[in-house]
Amino acid sequence: MAVQPPRVDRWIRDNTYSSRYPFWTRANVAEVLPEPPSPLGWDLVWEGAAVAGWRDLFVDRLGMLDAELDPDRSEQIGIFGGYAYLGASLFRVWAGRTPGMTPTTIDELYFTDHPDVPPYVAEDWHANAHTTEVMTRYMAWATTDRSNDDLERDRLESRRVVAERPDLDALSENELLERARSLRPLFRRMFHQHINQSIAASFGPGILGALCAAIGRPEVVMHLLAGLGGVDSAAPSFAMWELSRQARQSPGVAAIFDEGPAGLDARLRKSGDGEVAAFVSAFDAFLAEFGSRGPNEWDIAARPWELNPDLALVAIDRMRAAPDGASPMVEHESREAERSKLGAEVRAALGEDAESVALFDIGMANAETFIPGRERSKTSIIRVIHEARLAIEELGNRFAARGVVEDPSHIYLLFLDEIEQLVDGEGGEHQLAGRAAYREWLRTLEPPYIINGQAPPNEAWPLKGAGATEPLAVGDELAGVSGCPGKARGFARVILDPADPTALRPGDVLVAPLTDPSWTPLFVPAVAVVVDTGAMLSHAVIVSRELGIPCVPSVLHATRRIPDGALLEVDGDRGVVTVLSLP
Repeated sequence: MAVQPPRVDRWIRDNTYSSRYPFWTRANVAEVLPEPPSPLGWDLVWEGAAVAGWRDLFVDRLGMLDAELDPDRSEQIGIFGGYAYLGASLFRVWAGRTPGMTPTTIDELYFTDHPDVPPYVAEDWHANAHTTEVMTRYMAWATTDRSNDDLERDRLESRRVVAERPDLDALSENELLERARSLRPLFRRMFHQHINQSIAASFGPGILGALCAAIGRPEVVMHLLAGLGGVDSAAPSFAMWELSRQARQSPGVAAIFDEGPAGLDARLRKSGDGEVAAFVSAFDAFLAEFGSRGPNEWDIAARPWELNPDLALVAIDRMRAAPDGASPMVEHESREAERSKLGAEVRAALGEDAESVALFDIGMANAETFIPGRERSKTSIIRVIHEARLAIEELGNRFAARGVVEDPSHIYLLFLDEIEQLVDGEGGEHQLAGRAAYREWLRTLEPPYIINGQAPPNEAWPLKGAGATEPLAVGDELAGVSGCPGKARGFARVILDPADPTALRPGDVLVAPLTDPSWTPLFVPAVAVVVDTGAMLSHAVIVSRELGIPCVPSVLHATRRIPDGALLEVDGDRGVVTVLSLP
């Protein structure tokens, strides 16, 4: 069991237990908020902003009744023991009211054969004709409208916020705080759009899955969802590939990379070599476009690529080792051609059934619109979150300079009301060293994957990696979710930190705990990807489909069960990982 936590004067309060919505899970949300959220990150971005936007969508467009959702802490997402959890009970109820779905649709989307998933138990209030009527109209929109004007409006708005960034050095502390605080309405609206795109994106794959099963080719559906194009979250990997070619072809740049990853950005900028300067200029253009992306990017306390450029450079270094023939653009074009060919085959197999052919076209149009739309909506809100982060970062530096906080990063351990008081010259002492120690302690815990009922206190949670796992034998199969199609063999490289992927070689199978944008560039040198968490429309899956990398997410405890160096076969069509040999 975990040791007793450090004493803390204040932290994010847990959600109150509700018998109406007792079932919560880390599935999928572990990709969004993999670490315990910082107090300021939860307070400024999530509580009352993103969570409120999620609630707005459920009431305004998805037909849930206002009275069915908590007005302040809506049950789509909650905090237990310092970690974020997805409200599986609420999603089951909503799915049960949606035409063509059932409560267990949610289980099929997020879980494989996890033994702790509680059975669904219907209650009288679960059925609601109003929600069903609203969802009928919503599904009609999601399967006919390809304009996505609101999505484009948000994209332009996010770029406007960046373009109009004031000189942060010249702002007062009050103005810095107001800069961050003024973006909360955008967080709310853009998160509404992100979840809207995510839900709309689920209908096309469902339609295609049913049609492909009807003609006896269920395995084709994943191929039809690969190589869609226009997926913003794959764009950094394509851009990094081009930078990796520069680094590979320039002796001066390559020599600096060969010295190791520590301090790589600083060493590159110190060089007087012309080719190095050209690489740095191209890298700066990359940071200007993609600098808001990185590990745990939904938390304002995170250090994305603009604030930690070495993290991007180490991913470029891993790509540098790959031959030119491993270009992700070539793989993407191959998947795109395969999708077009298979689409024609499915349409031909449907024959003279005009209704089925029309449904197929609707399913493809939905997938081509909303799967990239999901990633674009995420890109827009992450860009705006980063603008708030930069203002808070400057404020933290000033607080540290005048002794208000010991370390600039401690500003993220404050709640919004505490920062407001400090900026106004009020407020007492805050035990920020204790809060920092408490968050570090939280990071050592293994949060329960599923909570059903009262959440156990986090003092009773096991430490990460402490639980026993059944040893693997040659021939064993590990079940996950069918992510990106294809089959590949390679040696397992278990990477737990994207900042230290130096063991990953071209042709290896990347085995990772989760995959946010700091991980996905590592897909390029890998031959396949296996992930502890994730679902069919998770970030890892969508990006791997664009890069043409077989991917199997939701392989429970993959990073603990698969030994480094094991020879694996990854079957992305079946969602199965087979152990061929052990080290």
